[in-house]
Order: sequence, then structure tokens, then C-alpha cells
Amino acid sequence: MNQLNIKLFGKFSIEFEKQVLRGFDSRKVQELFFYLLMYRDRPHSRETLASLLWKENSTSQSKKYLRQALWQLQNALQKQAQSNEQSLLLIEAEWIQINPQAHISLDVESFEKAYEAARGLRGRELNAPQLHALERAARLYEADLLSGWYQDWCLYERERLENMCLAILDKLMAYCEAHGNYEAGLIYGTRILNFDCARERTHRRIMRLYYLSGDRTAALRQYTRCAEALDEELSVKPAKLTEELYAIVSEDLPISSYREKSIFVAGKRETRVHLPKVMVHLKQLQGILDDVQKHVKKDIETIENTLKSQS
Repeated sequence: MNQLNIKLFGKFSIEFEKQVLRGFDSRKVQELFFYLLMYRDRPHSRETLASLLWKENSTSQSKKYLRQALWQLQNALQKQAQSNEQSLLLIEAEWIQINPQAHISLDVESFEKAYEAARGLRGRELNAPQLHALERAARLYEADLLSGWYQDWCLYERERLENMCLAILDKLMAYCEAHGNYEAGLIYGTRILNFDCARERTHRRIMRLYYLSGDRTAALRQYTRCAEALDEELSVKPAKLTEELYAIVSEDLPISSYREKSIFVAGKRETRVHLPKVMVHLKQLQGILDDVQKHVKKDIETIENTLKSQS
């Protein structure tokens, strides 16, 4: 069964049988189509659509413009309608809806399904199908929803999907940290900071990823970028957790001592890199304790001998 492939992230495109469909030149025709696609789960009254898209016009005039835009939209989709028994649009006297039985591949729909499938899970808890779905969702989000459109409803949906994308990238970053895939985790972290350069917890996770991968210098530089972003965007200093992590990195200590347990999950490389250092510290401490014990024993013997000589 043939299907339409529709992309709403970034620049809008619609393909059928690998051919790009044309005929969406009118901005209002495009907006009508976008709105129906974004709210495809329910029918929409003609009056609501008309007042939304042509709110500056009278009721009768806005309904006339809706009829014209709908005619143009149907013409643009004519090729699809001739090749598929299921029409893309369900049109009645009072309402319009995207046909739920139509064969559509919509990037936003795939993105939302991947998000819902992993909702409430921590990154380290993802199974293989959930992981692959989130990785695909991250690739689908090439750019903001409908770039260049600034209608109120579009701005709302853009922010909603952006928050979903941040949550997805957070989960992927956490998964990479937990499984030692530090390079991929850093890529996801960079994408998050492209959305919000002052997202402090992401800066911390990037610091950890650099440090776990053995790049202490990059981790220290990330702290500097974090402090600068917080000062520039919010006029605040890094939080105590960030300062604690900076101190651990600065002193080259085992990162397992970091108290942000709710976020940090140690990877295998941490054990491989830092356990020898821990062993050295423990042996040094053991040597000190042995010396102290010898001195204490000698002092006890001296005191006992003195007491005996005085009795």
C-alpha cells in the first residue's frame, strides 16, 4: 500500500511514491494542512478553523476563505486520492478531519510515539527497542517544528515538542553514560546545550562524560563554559553540585565519590581508570596506620617501663 511521507520538523515536505508533491504554495493552505495534521486525532468544525486562520475577517468572509483553501488543498492531494482508496481528508458539511485510516508516515507522529513508549523511564533502564526508537526520534528532530512559522498554535506545539526532544536526549545521554558510550553521550549533550546553553545539569553530565573518558582537561573547560553561560544567561553562579564535581575533577579523584547519585551511573571505564588509584591511596593509608601503630606501641612500652622503674 502506497503512503504519503510528510515531514514537519524543519522545512515542510510531502512525498508520494518518492516524488515531492507540489501545490502547497498558499501560506493559508499550508497552515490549514499543518493544523489538521498536528491535531489529526479529532474532527474540527469549519467555523473554528475559519476563525482561527482568518480571525481578522468577518465570519462569512473567513468561511469563504476556508472553502477556497480547502479546494486548493484537495487539488494538491489529488494524485494521492487517485492512487489510494483512502482519501487523506474527511470532509463533511460542518467539520473536517485527517482520515485516521489514510496511509501517512508523519515524522511528528513517530517522534511522539517513541517519546510515549519511554515516558517515565530512566535512561539506564531503556531496553533495546526503546533505545532504538529514541535514537530514531532524535534523528527525526532535524530542526524545530515548522521553521519560519510563528502562529500562536504553532509556537505552542513547537515548545511542546522541543521539551519532548530535550527529555529524549537526556535519556539517551544517561544511557550512554551508564553503558560507557561516552562519545555518543557527548554528542547528545551538545545538542541539548544548543537548545539551552545554561542547562546546568547537562553541563555536569558532560563534565562527567569527559572525565570518565579520560579527558580531564575537557571536563575542566566544560566547567568554565558552564559558569560563563550561567553568568551571562541568568546572572548566577554554578550550584553546589557543580562545584563539588569541579573539585573532584580538579583533584583527579574517583568520580564515584560524587554525591549526585540520582543522575550519575558509573561506567565500566571508571572502574578501569580509577580503581588502581584507589588502591594506591588505600595502601598509603595502610602504611601510615602501620607507622602510627608502631609509634603508639613504642610509647606504651616506654610508659610501662617508666612506671615499673618508679614502683
